[in-house]
Amino acid sequence: MNFIMDRIGVWMGAALTFAIFSFLYKDNPIYKIAEQIFVGISAGYWFIYTIFNILKPNLFQPLISDFNNNTLLVLPAILGIFMLCRLIPNIGWISRYAISLVVGTTAGLALIQTLQSDVISQMSVTILNPFAGANAAVILGKWILLIGTTTGIIYFFFSKKHTGVFGGAAKIGIVFLMISFGAAFGYTVMARISLLIGRLNFLMGEWLGIIQP
Repeated sequence: MNFIMDRIGVWMGAALTFAIFSFLYKDNPIYKIAEQIFVGISAGYWFIYTIFNILKPNLFQPLISDFNNNTLLVLPAILGIFMLCRLIPNIGWISRYAISLVVGTTAGLALIQTLQSDVISQMSVTILNPFAGANAAVILGKWILLIGTTTGIIYFFFSKKHTGVFGGAAKIGIVFLMISFGAAFGYTVMARISLLIGRLNFLMGEWLGIIQP
């Protein structure tokens, strides 16, 4: 019985995979059906996951087991209820208080993390001694980082016209920026290729049995 259910699941997975791949030809109803199934299952999965893996251990169980020492948890519970008020048009305005608090807190935390990970770390690396290093490769890497960061900042300095030496430095900054954007784009493409390889392994392995999964 388990084998039959597994094979049914594999065939359904293969059918949905081809339904998604059909978008490569053009947008069609089969693709839309598969897309809606994926969105619906994802929403249902994360709904159950949120209840049993987030709300239950972090809110329900602490309040039930020891309410006196966890009274502060009532505040996020109320804010969560406020967010659900958005589903009711007449009292949807209440959700704005909870959303504004979440957005403001997230923005503040993101600002601190960005300053620490991007700004401060980048500055600390660029002000290190570019001549200190265990070997030539380390020294070269420090100089490339120093030149790239400096010229990149010069490119975004628009208070001075990009001419002469300043303009040349800005052009070098453009090269470093293009290399950075290209690397980021290549990383994104490789991530999508990895997903494609996973689907092909599923089709030729678990579905057709041509290769070992």
